[in-house]
Amino acid sequence: MSREEHLQVLKEKHAGLEDLIRQEEMRPLPDTGLITQLKRQKLRLKDEMMEIADGESRH
Repeated sequence: MSREEHLQVLKEKHAGLEDLIRQEEMRPLPDTGLITQLKRQKLRLKDEMMEIADGESRH
């Protein structure tokens, strides 16, 4: 898988997590533990995307 493809997959996962967070936050009694977990996953993906983007800009 190329870097561009990997970055695209990560972006799609990131967007999916954002959707899940929004859905959970809209529930009458949102699960704050789940929201925290999803936000951490989203942050890890963002960090990985930044590493890939930084690696590409150095070439």
